[in-house]
Amino acid sequence: MMLSKEKLSSRGRGKRALAYILLIAVCVIIIYPLLWTIGASFNPGNSLVSTSIIPKNPTNEHYVKLFAGEGNLFYKQWYLNSLKISVFTMLLSLISVSFTAYAFSRFRFKGRKNGLTLFMLLQMIPQFSALTAIFVLGQMLGLINSHWLLILIYVGGQIPMNSYLLKGYMDTIPIDLDESARIDGASRTRIFWQIIIPLSRPMLAVVAMNGFTGPLGDFALSSVILRNPESYTLPIGLYKLVSDKMGASYTTFAAGAILISIPIVIIFLSLQKHFVSSLTAGGTKG
Repeated sequence: MMLSKEKLSSRGRGKRALAYILLIAVCVIIIYPLLWTIGASFNPGNSLVSTSIIPKNPTNEHYVKLFAGEGNLFYKQWYLNSLKISVFTMLLSLISVSFTAYAFSRFRFKGRKNGLTLFMLLQMIPQFSALTAIFVLGQMLGLINSHWLLILIYVGGQIPMNSYLLKGYMDTIPIDLDESARIDGASRTRIFWQIIIPLSRPMLAVVAMNGFTGPLGDFALSSVILRNPESYTLPIGLYKLVSDKMGASYTTFAAGAILISIPIVIIFLSLQKHFVSSLTAGGTKG
C-alpha cells in the first residue's frame, strides 16, 4: 500500500511539474516578443538589426515622432479613428446581439433552428472573402472612406458568433424567473432589461471585448474601405510605416504598436471580473 501511495504521489508531482513547465513555456512565448517590441521602440535609429531587448542608448524619439504629425504620419488622427470605430462597434454590437440572442433564447418561432444553424455556418466564413462585394457596395453608396460603413460591417460580422454565445448563456437563466415576472405583471421589455440583461452581464462583457478589439486588429476590411491617409485606422497607418522600402521605420512601428495595446488593456481590466464566469457558463443548449 505504501508503494502504491508513493507511486501516486510521484505521479502527481510529475503532472504538476509538467503543468508548470507548460505554463512557463507559454509565458515565455507570449512575453518574449512583447519585450522585444518594447525594447525596439526605445532603440535609436529605424532598423531592427541593431536593436536589443535592453537598449544601450534608450530614447523616446519614436514616440515623439508619432505625435509630431510629420509628412503623412497622422498617428494621432489614426488613433482617434480607431477608438471611434471600436467604441461604436462595441456599443452597436451589444445592442444588436442582446436583442438577437434574447429572441432565439426565449421565443419559439418558425425558422429558429435554421437561423441558429445559419449563425454557425456564418462563423466559418471569413469576412475578407467578401472584400470585392464590400468595395463595390461602398462605391455604389458613396461611402468609401466612411467610418460608418466600416462600423456597420464590423457589427454585422459580430452578430452571428456573439449571438450564438449569448443565446447559450441566456439559456442557462431559469425560465421560471420570466414566468414569475409575467405573473407579477411585467412586460417582455421589462423582463429583458431588468432581469435578463443584468444576469447576462458576464457574457455581455465578452461581447463588448470582442466588439472593441476586433476593429483594432483588422487590416483587410479597413484597407479596402479607407483610402485617404487621414481616414486610416492604426493597422493601416502603421503598415505604411514599414511598407516603404526606402523609408521604413520599424522602431517607430514598434512604438505605435505598443500604444495600441493601452485601450485594450484598459477595457480588459475593466471587464476582467466578468470573464471567468461567462466563459465557464456559456455552454449552449439545444
